[in-house]
Order: sequence, then structure tokens, then C-alpha cells
Amino acid sequence: MAGRGDPPEGTPEGLPGGNDDEYRSVVFDESFVRAARLQEFSARERMGDHATAVRSRPGRGLRSGPRHFLVLVLLIAMAFGAALYTGVRHPYRPPEGRPVQALRSTVVPLAPEGTVAGGDPAGLFARSPAADFRTGAAGITLPAVRHTRNFSDDQVMTALTIAKDYLVGSSVDPAVLGQGAVRPVRVLLDPDQLDQFDRSMNEPEDDGRHAATGWLVRFDPDRVAMAAPEVRVRGSLAFAEAGPDALEVTTDHTFAYTVRPAGAGGGATAAPDGRTADGASLFTVRRQLHFRFDRGDLRAHRAELLFSYTQAGPMSCSADAAAVMQPLLAGRRATGRGPAGTDPYESGRAAAAVCGTLSSGGQPPR
Repeated sequence: MAGRGDPPEGTPEGLPGGNDDEYRSVVFDESFVRAARLQEFSARERMGDHATAVRSRPGRGLRSGPRHFLVLVLLIAMAFGAALYTGVRHPYRPPEGRPVQALRSTVVPLAPEGTVAGGDPAGLFARSPAADFRTGAAGITLPAVRHTRNFSDDQVMTALTIAKDYLVGSSVDPAVLGQGAVRPVRVLLDPDQLDQFDRSMNEPEDDGRHAATGWLVRFDPDRVAMAAPEVRVRGSLAFAEAGPDALEVTTDHTFAYTVRPAGAGGGATAAPDGRTADGASLFTVRRQLHFRFDRGDLRAHRAELLFSYTQAGPMSCSADAAAVMQPLLAGRRATGRGPAGTDPYESGRAAAAVCGTLSSGGQPPR
């Protein structure tokens, strides 16, 4: 017997609904039913006054979607705010860069007590305190390296290496000593010190700020030549942390040069008293430098030179050593004049020219 609503002969074959094969792959599981947007009223509910047989189920996606979106936006905003706060308050945030100080320098001529001894370069070195000094860069040795509280071993080594490079470039390089070159020194300076350096090279002045010889050692090529390219060196370097953002390196080195009159070719020269002397003489420079390095300096391989104290002789006390060193050559004597006079009534920077006496032990015996 045909079911209610079916044709008496049943559903004809070939028509939709004629068999159930095409619906066998459709499975109405529990999750499908729960996800349905329309729900049929029950038999009891249909007996009421409902005009429709189905009702819409509350849309879970519509109610939860905006809520999830708002929660996500809130979480992103909180994470962004935390990142900003951490960036501002992080204890390891790179500190603000401190202003670079101007170099303060002092150059002290050392006057000999008698006539400057002469000789060949090898003999001069052998008879002087520089006999056991090393030659050139080999004489600038680095101390044992250890990390500090805020700087690693590598950073300390970098600071010491830059300081050594500066000493070699400013005190040993032949182009700087006798040919007027400045680039080997200039490239090692912090950019904020370049204006002061350039003025010191172009308009040197003995004012404690702009003496070229505060930055480097050099001679007037029209007056003085190197008798031998060899430079004897001995000294020390030390380092210390100057706060969480700076390393400081101090150096103390003595450099011994052999010099002669320019154009003399190393031969004998006439002294003022008519005697002849060998063309070479010893000239000694002691340099004490104070460097500072921040992390930017270490990365860029550059230095801030803060203080420079130089003693050099034999020179006359009256010699103006702001632009170049003016060594007394073999057979010469210091003049009787003292340093340039100082006027206490003059306004501006209070400074007085200073001069020392070169100990007889600091020169080869005549």
C-alpha cells in the first residue's frame, strides 16, 4: 500500500525521488543538525497559532564573530602598547649619545743644557735611553684584555686597537712626520671633532685647543728631514670603563727620532760657532693621550681625543711649536730667551707658555 502523499502506484522510476540512491551519500549527523539555520517546530508547537512551520535558530557566528574580532583588536592594542613601553623603559636600551668634547692640549718644549750631540742614526740610538726601544708599531704593545661591566672583550680590544692605530698614524707614519699628510690621523677621529682638527691644521695656534702638534707629531719639511725612517718607541696603554656607555683609553709613550737639516743629505753641518757636527741628532717626544669611545666610535673605528700632553726636545723655550716641532739640530744650542711672555691683563683664555729643561740623561753623550 502506498504511503500517505505518494501516488497509488508509487513514485515512477526515473523521476526525482524515485529511489533513495542519490541521497545515500548525504549524512545528516549531529553537527550538521546543530549548524542548521532553520529549525522545524515540533508537532506540539505546530498545533499552536504559529503561522510558519519553521523558525530561525540564533546565529552563533553573528553573535560570536564581532565579539571575537573586538577581543582580537584589544589584544593587538595591548601588545603594541606593551612593546612601546618596553622600548622606552628597557634597561638595555642604547643610551643617548653624549656630546663630544673639544680636545685640550699642551705642548712643552724641553731645552738642552748644552750643545746638541750629533752622530749617525744607529750610533745615536745606541748611546741613548732609546737603545732598547722597539721600532715603530712594534713598540706600541697592548695590555691584557678583559671585559668590563658593560663592554665585552672584543669591544675593549677594538678600543685599544683604535688607540694604537692613532698613535702609529700620528707619531710614526713618515707621511705625517715629514710630508704634511693629515689623513691618516683625520680618518680616526670622531666626526664632531673634525672642525677643530681642520682648524688646528690650517690655522694652528698655541691656545690649548688648536695646536697641530697636540694632535700629531710633524716637522717643517723645509727645515728638518728624517735622518733615518726608523722610529724607536716605548710606552703603555690602559683602559677603564667611564660609565655604561663609554670606554676610556690612556696612553703614555716616548718616541725617539733621528733628524737632520733638510737638504743636508746626512752629511756634516756647520754649527753657529763654526765647528762642524755630524748631520743627525736625536729628537725625543713624550706623548700622553686620553681617548674616549662610545659604541658608535667602536663600530666606526674612530676615537674621541680628549686630552693631549706633549713634551718634546731638544727645542728652545722660545720656539713656537703650535704648527710643527722645531728641533735643535746637531751642534746647536738653545737660545737664552725664555718662553713667550704672558700678559695677566689680557682677557680671554688664561694661559702661559711653559718650558722645561731636557735632562742630560735624555740625550746621547757628546
